[in-house]
Amino acid sequence: MSNTLFHPYRCLLYDVELMPYLTAHQWQRSLVTERINNPELDDVLILLEHPPVYTLGTGANSEFIKFNIDKSNYDVHRIERGGEVTYHCPGQLVGYPILNLRRYRQDLHWYLRQLEEVLIRVLANYDLQGERLPGFTGVWLEGYKVAAIGIKVSKWITMHGFSLNVCPDMTGFKQIVPCGIVDKPVSSLAAWIPGITCNQVRYSVNHCFAEVFGVDIVDCKYEKIM
Repeated sequence: MSNTLFHPYRCLLYDVELMPYLTAHQWQRSLVTERINNPELDDVLILLEHPPVYTLGTGANSEFIKFNIDKSNYDVHRIERGGEVTYHCPGQLVGYPILNLRRYRQDLHWYLRQLEEVLIRVLANYDLQGERLPGFTGVWLEGYKVAAIGIKVSKWITMHGFSLNVCPDMTGFKQIVPCGIVDKPVSSLAAWIPGITCNQVRYSVNHCFAEVFGVDIVDCKYEKIM
């Protein structure tokens, strides 16, 4: 019997506070390009918060936006992920996994379910029962959507990811139909756990991500390279 120990893949964790959306987007694209060119590079998980911003997936329907994009002061970007319009702001914890799915499973549905599983486990740490809804992507609590997921995969390297509403100002969601789902409201963990903060949830997200994907998390310091 072999005494060889199994060593999981490393995943470099960049735990950043507030970062402009376009800066994070450029950073993701750079990391993806590097890994397409060199698939042996370590996987990455970026955790951060964004200033208020609306993003639209490639096929997003503008009917789900309740303001005139061309005549507003809102920060709006159409990007290459899947999904409809969503809203990011401080108090919402955003995760961008840059993973080489050849190391795991080359199956996008599997990957989406794994991201949901990470968030369901995070909620379970707070004795909250997160749920999936058949036909939808994301995580719900008692009928309210608290986590959204939208991804892009290039040559099996992932980008974009998930957002968990921890304690955001929810008024920004009133300007859109979040994820294009008309009849299912959004909420945040603060509705169940008053006073909760993103900093309290970050460790749980890191731990659950490592569990679900079987990776060894390595803390890294973000150094501005853009």
